[in-house]
Amino acid sequence: MSAINVDDGWSFGIQLPIQTLTRTLVDPWEDDATVDDLVAIARRCDERGYDFVGVCDHIAIPDNEYAARMTTTWYDTVATLGFLAAHTRHVRLLSVVWIAGYRHPLQTAKAFGTLDHLSGGRAILGVGAGHVEAEFDALGIDFRTRGKRLDETLDAVRGAFADTYVSHSGDFYSYADVGVAPQPAAELPIWVGGSGKASWRRAGRVGDGYIPMGNGKEQYAEIVDTIHTAAAAAGRAEVGFDIGYMPPWTYLLGDVPEGVMALSGGVEPLVDDIRAARAAGANTIHLKFRARDLAEYLDQVDAFAEQVVPLVNEG
Repeated sequence: MSAINVDDGWSFGIQLPIQTLTRTLVDPWEDDATVDDLVAIARRCDERGYDFVGVCDHIAIPDNEYAARMTTTWYDTVATLGFLAAHTRHVRLLSVVWIAGYRHPLQTAKAFGTLDHLSGGRAILGVGAGHVEAEFDALGIDFRTRGKRLDETLDAVRGAFADTYVSHSGDFYSYADVGVAPQPAAELPIWVGGSGKASWRRAGRVGDGYIPMGNGKEQYAEIVDTIHTAAAAAGRAEVGFDIGYMPPWTYLLGDVPEGVMALSGGVEPLVDDIRAARAAGANTIHLKFRARDLAEYLDQVDAFAEQVVPLVNEG
């Protein structure tokens, strides 16, 4: 397997702004942001040593009460990551998260094998079960089977890269003697997203990491134990994992200005939070910055690399 953290190291990155305008995530400046702005942020992360940038995944947002704050703007995950691969050199390219049940597993293997090949081995397949039932309905997929579909997809994607021609027989997908290429440049890291025990067990059974959904630090003893217990049961007791933690929305450039929807202001609170998360067992930090414009967002990308990282490492 292929976790990106080794020994006692840690990593950090962001879900990119602009690529979705869902009202629970977006700041006002993003509504009028451009593709060049998106590229500027990915490049700055690349230059500043960020380990990953992420793009989320929805196909078609329903017009109903459940999805009322989501809006319809969600950039295509692989198209966007592939575009950004050409504008960056080092930063990893994460789907956060790819709803695996929306696609045949061979399609997922093809997309991420190609992305990894074109980017020189920088793809991370972050996957989740999905939560918008009407989106499943629009695609003709049974919402109730989404967890089982994800489990089978993970096995099938692993298997697709195991040999030149492969076969699979499962409850949802079956095929014989077919090949998927290009294959990844190296073994493709798979991170599993979710907030509960099913996702933790899934990460331990077949994944390389865990993508959090706002879990508190007090949960990490259980998260880490569940992942490692599932890994041991699957014969993977010696495997390392990228265990994610998501700090609160942060504004690093001093006190939080009026109108900025951050829960934490300044460098020290974030340093303390990351140190505590690492002590609790997390080693992969999924950052969330709030800003009033592109320049302020880029300044925070810089501030994290220049001010937060050295202090976390000292601790």
